[in-house]
Amino acid sequence: MKKYRIQTSPFVVPTADGKLIQEHWGQSTGNSAISIAHMVAPPNWSEPHQTPEFDEFTLVISGKKHFEIDGDSVILEKGQSILIEKGARIRYSNPFAEPCEYIAICLPAFSMELVNRE
Repeated sequence: MKKYRIQTSPFVVPTADGKLIQEHWGQSTGNSAISIAHMVAPPNWSEPHQTPEFDEFTLVISGKKHFEIDGDSVILEKGQSILIEKGARIRYSNPFAEPCEYIAICLPAFSMELVNRE
């Protein structure tokens, strides 16, 4: 038995806001310990505040992404990354003119039960 698996068909999470979410590993593959997703946030996109019960790492591939974290405002650009610890109150957005492509990794895996959206 092989000790590896190659992901060629990530789960495309249905969204109503124009954001592309392709979960490569996570709840969709039966792994609750970690989720890894490729995302593209369209221009002028945002989502509600949340207080997740997981750590989230974000690596920006292109564009810029805005983070509101416990009252602080942070903007990441291509090549930058951030770790946001569980329990932080956060709001993600892309108020910019170009799409933002990024990778998100959540420990434990992202789930609607753990994200605590407002």
